[in-house]
Amino acid sequence: MICTNLVVGILAATMGLAVISAAVPANAGSVSINVTPKGKDAKLLRHGLNLYSLARNHRSRNRARVDQRGTGNGAGVSQSGEGNVAGVFQRGRGHSATISQNGNNNTYGIFQFGRNTSTTATQTGDGKVGLVFQGGW
Repeated sequence: MICTNLVVGILAATMGLAVISAAVPANAGSVSINVTPKGKDAKLLRHGLNLYSLARNHRSRNRARVDQRGTGNGAGVSQSGEGNVAGVFQRGRGHSATISQNGNNNTYGIFQFGRNTSTTATQTGDGKVGLVFQGGW
């Protein structure tokens, strides 16, 4: 719980400083917040997701975690290169998520809550950082 609170605190601090875009489709029951920080903010987010991954005992050169609670959720992670970190965290039902990382030292997190959200993230190159929060109803 302490580790989760640390990560949430780091992410919240980063969101205040990062480039944030939110999309609310007119006909849908979902909302998304995409965070793609630059510079020091990217470094802070990368460290936060790395700390969370290490606390969950992921010790390989590439770390991927899928944590799902609910029904009908699906997720996939593809990584090539070294030092990549990917996390998919789903709570609810009917979510789908994929992360594809090609290169080195890329970091991405997907957090989905509620129901029926979908995200696909692709990172190509080195040192990319990103995060998306989605809620559906």
